[in-house]
Amino acid sequence: MVHIFVYMSQIKKHPVTNTLDEPMVAYVTGAPLNPFYNLLGGAKALKLSNDFDIVKLARNGFPKHILLALAKKVSLNIQELANILHISERTLQRYDDDEIIKTEYAEKAVELARLYTRGEEVFGSMDKFKLWIKHPSFVFNGEAPVSLLDTSAGFDMVFKELGRIEHGIFA
Repeated sequence: MVHIFVYMSQIKKHPVTNTLDEPMVAYVTGAPLNPFYNLLGGAKALKLSNDFDIVKLARNGFPKHILLALAKKVSLNIQELANILHISERTLQRYDDDEIIKTEYAEKAVELARLYTRGEEVFGSMDKFKLWIKHPSFVFNGEAPVSLLDTSAGFDMVFKELGRIEHGIFA
């Protein structure tokens, strides 16, 4: 029993902590905000100052007018937007413009904005990307890429295809 007591007293003398002492300045950067924020109404309109703000905003949900503005900017009609968000068109129309729409719809809206921003980068213009995403493709079994956006796997497939196009790997 004496040995255990001595051993335990040694542990208390040198406690092991799971903290890391690093200067906070290493994590605070002046990096510009992601460009997809502009498709969601802009950083000022959404009161965004860093990437964590978009996480918070997505967790709380977006007002309907932000979703409709996004749809307009990316040339989606309300039916296409409703299909992507997994909400009935009629339910979406019933929301007031400033009413907060559920978190899962906000997350899809963020993904949609990220995808269209990436597409604009790859194609060099939003108009070219909008044409591509609505045009049926052999790569997607004859479906238009926009028709795949109702699933996360579909978003992944379209993002991967954009990466192939960017690197000159065509189907």
